[in-house]
Amino acid sequence: MSSSKIITEPRAIEIVFTDHELTVQLMDGRVVSTPLAWFPRLLHANALQRANWELVGDGEGIHWPELDDDISVEGLIFGIKPGR
Repeated sequence: MSSSKIITEPRAIEIVFTDHELTVQLMDGRVVSTPLAWFPRLLHANALQRANWELVGDGEGIHWPELDDDISVEGLIFGIKPGR
């Protein structure tokens, strides 16, 4: 009998920015939008800096190397505003 790992944690697959929002598409089809005001480094970054992101932990988080900023996908889903 073989078993496969069932992923139950939310996983990001794509992100998009507007002037005021960060929108994250999840592997399970959900889409989560959050105000950029929650993330001051992203809010004040230019478009090129925002576009330079990478998924970490198979999509558990998003990292911006140039900005040294990280966002947890689980935190986005539960509406946990990061403390700064």
